[in-house]
This record gives sequence, structure tokens and C-alpha cells, in this order.
Amino acid sequence: MTQFARYIGIDYSGAVTPESSCKGLRVYFAEGSGDPDPVPPPPSPRWYWTRRGVAEWLCNELGSDIPTIVGIDHGFSFPIEYFDKYGLPRDWQSFLLDFQKHWPTHEPHTYIDFIRHGNMGDGLNRMGESTWLRLTERWTATAKSVFMFDVQGSVAKSTFAGLPWLLYLRNWCKRPIHFWPFDGWEIPSGTSVVAEVYPALWMRRFKKDGRDGDEHAAYATAAWLQRADRNDSLGNYLSPPLTPEERQVADIEGWILGVV
Repeated sequence: MTQFARYIGIDYSGAVTPESSCKGLRVYFAEGSGDPDPVPPPPSPRWYWTRRGVAEWLCNELGSDIPTIVGIDHGFSFPIEYFDKYGLPRDWQSFLLDFQKHWPTHEPHTYIDFIRHGNMGDGLNRMGESTWLRLTERWTATAKSVFMFDVQGSVAKSTFAGLPWLLYLRNWCKRPIHFWPFDGWEIPSGTSVVAEVYPALWMRRFKKDGRDGDEHAAYATAAWLQRADRNDSLGNYLSPPLTPEERQVADIEGWILGVV
């Protein structure tokens, strides 16, 4: 029996500003057993989605009573060393609030590099080391640190750009969203869930059919979530084989859905 009725894959982008049209920001949506289809941005002069637009669209979609699972391609938290260095409570909500205070990447006209270089915000007092890896990243062959900027395949900018919008969804969605695994490793029936994903795990499993890399990453995410739910394997991925000590760390650092 399936747990979800809808499956959304989002390939994220930390380019330009929250209101800027981002070619690398792509959304695919599948319902039931139907193939995932691209979701175009709302009609406007912009050709592509904006980060603000995606957050507002998701807020609306997840406000319904239709159980939906969403996979977003950026880090949802930081390595435990970051929490220890800055004396932060080991609590995800507190982390999001502290991050947004220092890295207001959701603000209009804000480029990530403005904060990185000290021109606005207070990001210089909340930096991490590019050698720090979360446990879930150490369990993969190619995942990079969320602090490794300016290299191919990096998710640093996407992560720093996306974190405030997770807080937005948490605060403004009409119905509670289950952010996995921070709100628990088990997802209550009938609940919509948002999880971190790494599309590179699945992209080769699905034919590209003319899609570019960003489109295919979003497509593969939606398609894998759909397949895993419908073949009853999703539950295994939602409960990776961690020791009690590892799970305590992952409760704070988060986990990439699909890494086992």
C-alpha cells in the first residue's frame, strides 16, 4: 500500500538572488502512477522558477490534505562540528533560526557571495570548514561538504540559499509538514514530508529523453520517490541501518534519503 499520492522532485540552485529566474532550478511532479512531468513557473516575464516562487508554490501544494513527498537537492543541516564550534543547541529549529539571522539569503536582492564576503549579514561569524562532512555524506562516494564552495558538483550555495526557505515552509504552510528526519524517522500516515535528496544516486537509472542535467535531476528524484513508495521499498530508506550513536548525530545533521 502506498503512503503518498504525489511525488515532487526539485533540483535546487543557489545562483543569483531569491527573486531571480534560475535556469538550474527545476521542479517535476508525479501523481499516482503517472510519469513525472515538469512544473512550469507561474506566468510572469521570468522564464524559470525563482527560489521564492518555489517556496510559495510548495507552501500552497503542501497545504492540502493530499499526502505528498518532496525531495529537494540541498543540505538541510550542517555537520555536528558546526554546532559544537558555535555552541548551538542540538535542535534543528534553533539551527534554522540562527542560520537565517547570520545568513539572510532569503532577503530581496541578496546574492550568497554578498554575505560570504562580509558585505551584508553576519555570515563571517558562522562559517564552517570545507573538510567537515556530515555522517550521511561520509556514507556516499561523491557527496561534498556543505561548506565546499566554488567547485563542480558542490551543493554549498544551494544549501545556503535554501535553508531559510525550509524555515518559511515550517512557519507558513497551512498544514504541518514532516521534515524528515528532524521531526522523526517515522512519518505519520496522511502526512506530507520534505526530505533532502542527492539525485546523482538515481539519475543513471532513468532515461534522459532529451532533458538537460537539471531537468533530469528533478525528474529522477520524483520518479525514484514514486517507484520506492509504490514497490514498498521506501520504508527501508526512511530507516537507514544506523547505530543508536549514529542516529543521535543524524537527528541533528539530517540524512540524505536513499543513502543506506
